[in-house]
Amino acid sequence: MGYAQLQSIHVHPVKAVRGQAPREAVVEPWGLAGDRRWALIDDGGKVVTQRQQPRLALAAAELVPGGGVRLSAPGMAPLTVTVPEPIGGVMVEIFRDKVEAFPAADAAAHAWCSDHLGTEVRLVHMDDPARRRPVDPEYARPGETVTFADGYPLLLASAASLDALNSLIAQGDHADEGPLPMNRFRPNVVVSGTAPWAEDDWSRLAIGEVVFRVAKMCGRCVVTTTDQGTAGRGREPLHTLGRHRRLSGKLVFGQNLVPESHGTIRLGDPVRVLD
Repeated sequence: MGYAQLQSIHVHPVKAVRGQAPREAVVEPWGLAGDRRWALIDDGGKVVTQRQQPRLALAAAELVPGGGVRLSAPGMAPLTVTVPEPIGGVMVEIFRDKVEAFPAADAAAHAWCSDHLGTEVRLVHMDDPARRRPVDPEYARPGETVTFADGYPLLLASAASLDALNSLIAQGDHADEGPLPMNRFRPNVVVSGTAPWAEDDWSRLAIGEVVFRVAKMCGRCVVTTTDQGTAGRGREPLHTLGRHRRLSGKLVFGQNLVPESHGTIRLGDPVRVLD
């Protein structure tokens, strides 16, 4: 491998909503500080994602001091939402997990999100990931937890692997859909300077001084077919992943990470493969 480095960082304060790309981020045991601590739930308490509501891609969330978020979307006035007191919690269902979360105190937050999607939703906050939701026990160590991320604290993607995937898309039946941008995959960290698919063989790595364990490859879903700028859907990249990147029954791109240490990662940090 050549000189690998951290190319970009992505924090998504509200699950399934467009996030921000800071120059540095604090790595906590459950992921990047501020990442996916908020989520939308339906009237049954289930977390709503772009799987059900691709229009979530058109909204954006920016962290504000204290852990709150500033919401924005086309045609809507921005709204700042503060972190609620951990009182009056509700049980939230996210995939196979149930976890307590706390609804935003301001009813305007729920109305804003519901107006954007055209359906009734509530905005909820996870107050303390340390005691909330365990990482999949099949791939976790005791005590490891995660926020409202799909299943693991961080998702890593490789710029070289995206280039390779786009080359395959260009040779396929839906070449007109490519090349795809990295935001289709909603990673937390993007590395450059590696060979394509080199991350398949990693089990531990360091970004700067922070060490991570690779838990498992990331199986991809319909969200990756959603244009993050228009909310329209196509066939790619799942069509091409199905032909070239089907492993153990999953269509894979990227690696799920669990932090083994804490600290701050910064753009340009070296990426070192430890195992």
